[in-house]
Amino acid sequence: MPIFEKHILKSLDRKIIALAVPMILSNITVPLLGLVDTAVIGHLPHAYYLGGSTVGAMIITFITWLCGFLRMSTTGLAAQALGRESHDEATIVLLRGLLVAGAIGLACILLQTPYFQLSLWLAGGSEQVQFYAKQYMDIRVWGLPAALANIVMLGWLLGQHQAKAVMWLLILINSINLSLDLLFVLAFGWQVQGVAAATLVAEYSGLIAGLSFILRRYYQRNIGLLANRALLSKVLNISQLGDYFKLNRDILIRTLCLEVCFVFMTFQGARLGDNIVAANAILMNFLLLISFGLDGIANAAEAMIGKAKGAGANHELSLILTRCTLWTIAFAVVYSLIFAVGGGWLISQITTIAEVSVEAEKYLGWIILLPVIGCWCYLYDGVYVGLTRADIMRNSMIIATFFVFFPLWLVFNEAFKQAALGFALNHALWLAFSGFMLARGATLGWHLYQRLLPQPITR
Repeated sequence: MPIFEKHILKSLDRKIIALAVPMILSNITVPLLGLVDTAVIGHLPHAYYLGGSTVGAMIITFITWLCGFLRMSTTGLAAQALGRESHDEATIVLLRGLLVAGAIGLACILLQTPYFQLSLWLAGGSEQVQFYAKQYMDIRVWGLPAALANIVMLGWLLGQHQAKAVMWLLILINSINLSLDLLFVLAFGWQVQGVAAATLVAEYSGLIAGLSFILRRYYQRNIGLLANRALLSKVLNISQLGDYFKLNRDILIRTLCLEVCFVFMTFQGARLGDNIVAANAILMNFLLLISFGLDGIANAAEAMIGKAKGAGANHELSLILTRCTLWTIAFAVVYSLIFAVGGGWLISQITTIAEVSVEAEKYLGWIILLPVIGCWCYLYDGVYVGLTRADIMRNSMIIATFFVFFPLWLVFNEAFKQAALGFALNHALWLAFSGFMLARGATLGWHLYQRLLPQPITR
C-alpha cells in the first residue's frame, strides 16, 4: 500500500476514534445506569419490584425511544450543515428540534392517563407488577419535555462533531441519576418511586447544563442570532417544516417498529411470570450495553458521512464505510467474548434472587450471539442517518418486524407449546429477536451495496 494511502487511512481512523470513543463511553453510561437501577431494585426482597419498575420504565421509554427521530434527524441535518459551513442552518436545525421536542413532551403529560391505562392493560403481569409500574410512571412522565429536549441537543452536538461535549453531558446526567438512585432507594427507602424521582431530577439537570453549554460555547459572540426574526421565521417555514416532518415521519415509523419488538419482549415476558420478566430485564440491559457501544461507531459514521454529503465529497463515503465496518466487527467480537467469559458473574452481581439469576443464565447464549449478528444493523443505520435516507431505514425495519420477528415467534412459540416445552417459550422470544436483528442488517446491507453505492450521491 502506498505511503500516502496509509497516511489517509490512519488519519481517517483517528477521526473515527475521536468521534466514536467519546460516544461509546457516553452511550455505555445509559445501560450501565439501567444495570444500576436493576441492581438497586433487584436487591429488594421480591421480584415484583423489579418487574414493576421494568414495565413502567418500558412504557415511559417507549415514548423517548419512539422520539429517537429527533436525535437522528438532528444529527444528520446538523452534520450536513457543518459540511456546508452554514452556521445559520445549524441554528435552525437546533431550534426546530427543541420546539418539536417541547410540544411532544407537553402533549404526553396532558394525555398520560389514557396512555397509562392502555399500556398497563396491554402489559398484563401480576397485580403487584402493575401497581409498582404505575408508581414509576406517575413520576417519570413529568420529565419527558426535558428528556426529549436532551435528545435534540445531544443529536445536534454530535452532528457538529462535538462528541466530547456529548460524552460529558451524558456522564453528568447519569452521574446525578446514579447518586440520587442510591440516596432515594437505599437511604430514604423510596423503592420504585426513588428510581423514578432520581431520573426526573437528572433529566432537568441535563437540560439546564446542555442549554448553558450551547449558549456559552456557540453563541457567546453571536447571541443575537436567537433574536433574529428572519432566522426564527425560517424555523417555522411551512415548506421546510414539511421536509423536516417527512424525514421524521420515516424515522418515526422505523422506530415504532423497533419499539413494538422491544415492548412485545417485555410484555410477553411479563405473561410468562415475574421471574421471567425480571430475568429478561437483566438481559435487555446487557443488550442495551452492547447496542450503545456499537452505536459509538455508527454515531461516528453518521457525523462523518453527513459532513461528507454536505460538502459534496462523495469520494470519501466508501472509504469511511470501509473503516467503520472494520471497527464495528472488532467491537462486536470483543462484546461477545466479554459476555461469554463473564456473563454469569455479571448476572450474579445484579440480583440476589436465586430464581431470577437461574432464569437469566438460561438465555445468556443469545446475548453472546447478538453482537456478531446484530452489529451490521447498527452500522448501516448510522450510514443512512448521515445521508438522511430515512425511507430506506423505514422499509428495512418494516420487513424485519412483520416478516421476520413476529412470524418466527409465532412459529416457534406454537411449536414449543405443541411439544409441551413450556420452559422454552422465552427462547422463542429471543430467537425471534435475533432473527429480527439479522434481517435488519441484511436488508440495509443489500440496499447499500447493490443500489446506493453504485449511484452518485447528491447533496
